[in-house]
Amino acid sequence: MNTIKRIQALRERMENQKIEVSIVMNFENQYYFSGLKALTYSRPIVLVVDQQETALIIPSLEEDHSKEKAHVDRLYVYHETKLRAGEGRSHLEHLARIMRKYPTGTKVGVEFSSFPVKLERLVEEQDFQWVNLDQPIAEMRYIKDQEEIDLITESGRLVSLAVESSIGNVKAGMTEMEFDQFGTNALFTEVARKHPNATLDYFAMSPSGLSRTNMPHVFSNTRVLEEQDILIHSRQVGLNGYRAECERTFFIGQPTERQKELFNLVLEAQLAALDFIKVGVAAKQVNEVARKIFAKGGVEEYMNHRTGHGIGIGLHEEPSLRYDNDLVLQEGMVFCVEPGLYIPDVGGFRHSDTVVLTEKGTNLITHYPNDLESLIIEDRVGKSSK
Repeated sequence: MNTIKRIQALRERMENQKIEVSIVMNFENQYYFSGLKALTYSRPIVLVVDQQETALIIPSLEEDHSKEKAHVDRLYVYHETKLRAGEGRSHLEHLARIMRKYPTGTKVGVEFSSFPVKLERLVEEQDFQWVNLDQPIAEMRYIKDQEEIDLITESGRLVSLAVESSIGNVKAGMTEMEFDQFGTNALFTEVARKHPNATLDYFAMSPSGLSRTNMPHVFSNTRVLEEQDILIHSRQVGLNGYRAECERTFFIGQPTERQKELFNLVLEAQLAALDFIKVGVAAKQVNEVARKIFAKGGVEEYMNHRTGHGIGIGLHEEPSLRYDNDLVLQEGMVFCVEPGLYIPDVGGFRHSDTVVLTEKGTNLITHYPNDLESLIIEDRVGKSSK
């Protein structure tokens, strides 16, 4: 991870805006700039960057972790034990001390979306000028370098493997969570075999039935899968911090004629968007390709979300493939393309695939059959255990 290059790019943006120091609170951005990916619960971590130095303010239980992983010039450690309380009891003490060296009126870069009000009030007597870094940092993360793309591409292979394993073992009578475990076990086995000492994060969501598939972001539960069920199986896999996504809508047993019609309409919209997305087109144009197909089919009112989103360190990143995004797409951007329809009493329908944009073309990095025939699971229909 070339954190030196990223910090230098941030410093150039700071210099252009006359920003003397930046305070980074978002954990994804901290990982992007420092290489430290920590679990942040009640103990905040703060990254401070100026033109001379980078520093992390960390709790003591992350000290060894930071020394191993963080690429920064200095660590400020705070403690919650009586023995070492005099060395700093909170991140607030260290940050206040650091910020005192900057004069009144200094321009300070912060992420408005992540910067707590209590930190602003901590140093309000210095009357800093706050400058929003949300968009500059998001723009830096738009374009992935080759190391990032390689990790995302491998995550695409892994997530495809997990989807294949779960759908390949589904049958009526198991729960959504039992269904998920097949892909998760295959994922764990493959990562342990292929990537020793790697870090892995993942999620799986498999809402089933007419009502649950109309709620796109619900986690798998203990609902028992039934004959003639519709499911949306959604997975992301992150290898060493970088993610890819794959989703498929499928059926246990024969779908209704209306479900077949809507499935094929969503597939048409996704294939059209995947065919259209490339370097040089606007983000909103990709959305429009899918929207027109839904409008022609008379179901645009059931299109409840954008056609896709960026992905990388975050589950959802900018840029967004939204109707109002004029951004022209560039080489090195990575997207999930996932137009969907959600129709009461009929079901939800969504496929998602991850693509990398290059000057030579669009590289699809997730692979699982997407046609209706492949996604009707009939030969494994059995008795429900309900």
